[in-house]
Amino acid sequence: MGQKINPLGFRLGTTQGHHSLWFSQPKNYSEGLQEDQKIRDCIKNYVQKNMRISSSVEGIARIEIQKRIDLIQVIIYIGFPKLLLENRPRRIEELQMNVQKKLNCVNRKLNIAITRIANPYGNPNILAEFIAGQLKNRVSFRKAMKRAIELTEQSDTKGIQVQIAGRIDGKEIARVEWIREGRVPLQTIGAKIDYSSYTVRTIYGVLGIKIWIFVDEE
Repeated sequence: MGQKINPLGFRLGTTQGHHSLWFSQPKNYSEGLQEDQKIRDCIKNYVQKNMRISSSVEGIARIEIQKRIDLIQVIIYIGFPKLLLENRPRRIEELQMNVQKKLNCVNRKLNIAITRIANPYGNPNILAEFIAGQLKNRVSFRKAMKRAIELTEQSDTKGIQVQIAGRIDGKEIARVEWIREGRVPLQTIGAKIDYSSYTVRTIYGVLGIKIWIFVDEE
């Protein structure tokens, strides 16, 4: 049987770059890794708290972290910056303070930048959040998947596959459902594929959402 590997890790070094750029000695590596995780969690929690209630989508595509000896540079790629930055300068400063408290980094400066991505619904994380919001509101899963695929068709992608697994619609037996539109060549290393897996907690259990988006070929 064909086993599925994470398409991002599979393509590292060809079409895919790392989301964290730093170097450390083997004995300090785990600390650095946990630090990254803390930064990401802290930012996500902050965004969740301060979003306007109207949207269930946080809109964070990815968070890139670059560390130097005296500086931690965090770039947040976000789909809908308006929701976060209504009164802009204060928000980012507040977020920086939050993260710094969490990390208690004394001799390093923290710098957070926010970048808007061009077509947010061409990004698997934002799509997964969209589907999760729909499933929490008890929209039927097929409708949610179809709607997500319609949204990606507006941003020029070559193919998309969406998979939902778990107790779908509250059924007793868990199952996996998926649909594909266009082509998604997972075996081709030259193909740039964006991937996201997302857990959504519904009232009747946990569902897993996986999204593969075929962006373009090199």
